[in-house]
Amino acid sequence: MHADSTARTLFLALALGTVLPAGAADLPVASPQSQGVSQERLSRVREVIQAEIDANRMPGAVVLVARRGKLVHADAIGYQDKDAGRPLRRDAIFRAYSMTKPLVSVATMMLVEEGRLQLNDPVSKFFPQLANMQVLVNPADTHSAREPAKRPIMVHDLLRHTSGLTYGEFTRLAGVKTAYEAAGLYSPTIPLKSLTLSPGELIDAFAKAPLAWQPGTTFDYSLSTDLLGQVLEKVSGQSLGALLDEKLIKPLGMKDTQFVVPASKAARIAEPLKTDPVTGGPAMAVLDITRPTGNQSGGAGMSTTADDYLRFCQMLLNGGSLDGRRYLSRTTVALMTSDHLGPKVATPVQPGEVLMGVQGYTFGLGFMVRQGAGIAGVHGSEGDYAWGGVGGTFFWIDPKEQLIGIMMAQTPGAIRQTYRRMIKTMVYQALE
Repeated sequence: MHADSTARTLFLALALGTVLPAGAADLPVASPQSQGVSQERLSRVREVIQAEIDANRMPGAVVLVARRGKLVHADAIGYQDKDAGRPLRRDAIFRAYSMTKPLVSVATMMLVEEGRLQLNDPVSKFFPQLANMQVLVNPADTHSAREPAKRPIMVHDLLRHTSGLTYGEFTRLAGVKTAYEAAGLYSPTIPLKSLTLSPGELIDAFAKAPLAWQPGTTFDYSLSTDLLGQVLEKVSGQSLGALLDEKLIKPLGMKDTQFVVPASKAARIAEPLKTDPVTGGPAMAVLDITRPTGNQSGGAGMSTTADDYLRFCQMLLNGGSLDGRRYLSRTTVALMTSDHLGPKVATPVQPGEVLMGVQGYTFGLGFMVRQGAGIAGVHGSEGDYAWGGVGGTFFWIDPKEQLIGIMMAQTPGAIRQTYRRMIKTMVYQALE
């Protein structure tokens, strides 16, 4: 690299708060203007987030924006721990919760590409206990009758959340909540009770719990990816963490992505506010990510940093490759980011309503996918795909605009939907 070019790269890195490691651990850095983004309008991101911090509604956020394969915006705003007065750093570690799901979904498709798994495999092929599932006739009724499932749960169902499973914590269906509590998948006093179970106990609980819906008929955001994680362990003969390390985390250089944060990194964990800004009551209890859970949850267990997750996103935007290494075929990425619900799958709560409180999105294999330019009350492009975590993390990938946005925050509670709409708007309004 020419000396002037090197100096220019280092200057931009410092301006963006980037630490450039040896090798290719970070995306190339470029000025916003060079990639068709207004620096002036992008500065509104910090202003809007700072106003939320000042109003004591958000502790802080790390925001990354990449376009055309270049990092054009990186900012750490506010506090890592507001009560302790500790400023937020770019390398802060966040509870990813459901941003674990896309990682597990990609690992699943890698095994599919290797011929070790098929989307139409019944889950009972791996866990015979799940061969004869029962379904609630009326999931809203705590005394509902049960009927046999009309077809098996497929791996495909686990990826697109049409398995008939749900979350006991989030469902409004009283019959399901009661049944999940009886099976041990849910507790009104133990947050994410399913994470406390050993792998064997988790499968036994799935076998005991009735399904809320007939498999394949209804999209219901759910524990499906937790069950998928167990399928991956069975197929690979490895723990889920070891499999993800081998397939994705280590090759991608995601150096701070893990199920358990080691003591040497614990001081970098970002914390939420103690009070929920919407209800005024105590904020949702969050996971202690310094200790192992009963199982390595494919749906909610990992922690990560903004920079780590950006590398994962860029690999997907590139059609499955990064830094000369291919992880997925471009055809597989296209399959994952297509509509897998169609007109016949019911959506009592649409994917976009789950994540951002908006309509206009369907679901693919691990992500929600925008169906058109309109309908959704938030900026975006047809085909953009996204997901987030209950702790407040969020990402989206827009192939049309060659754009990635990541906002890492610890804002559990209903306000997280507001922040997801906010960050999408603030980024898109800066595009030239």
